Amino acid sequence: MRAVTLYTLLSLDGVAEEPGDWLFEADDALVENLGRVIGRQDDVLLGRGTYDYWAGYWPTADVQPFADFINGTPKHVFTSRPLTPDWANTTVVGSPAEQYVRDLRAGDGGDIGVHGSITLARSLVAAGLVDELHLVVAPTLAGRGRRLFDGGDELRRAELLSARSTPAGLLLLDYRLRP
Repeated sequence: MRAVTLYTLLSLDGVAEEPGDWLFEADDALVENLGRVIGRQDDVLLGRGTYDYWAGYWPTADVQPFADFINGTPKHVFTSRPLTPDWANTTVVGSPAEQYVRDLRAGDGGDIGVHGSITLARSLVAAGLVDELHLVVAPTLAGRGRRLFDGGDELRRAELLSARSTPAGLLLLDYRLRP
């Protein structure tokens, strides 16, 4: 069975929305960590909002290693409306996310990544479909914005797989969610 892995940038106070507003310093360790996570992923799950936001940027971007990854990897976008603009390697998913992800997990391949897509990420965590969390915590208090976990979640336990800090003061945290 394939693993579903969630990669998210967070502020110290848990904000996941618009990391460009509060993530001020990136370093080589952050880039290497991202490369490690996406290097295991063969598919990406995106919500409609993230797709709309990213489709105007990533197809012509050269920020590596993510540009080549996100442009070349199959993207499964959960939406009930047609996608515009078109973005290579994109599949529109109009069915419920939980069953679609269960079916995708049952197939062959590497990890299935969730990037951005706060609402989708929350629903998949709540449904018990996220196996690992790869969190990058910035040493910033964002103060406002949508949080990955909004306090309405049920109790879940996680096993720490690794914890590292970077020269820029970022925390790189990897967890396996327990069933």
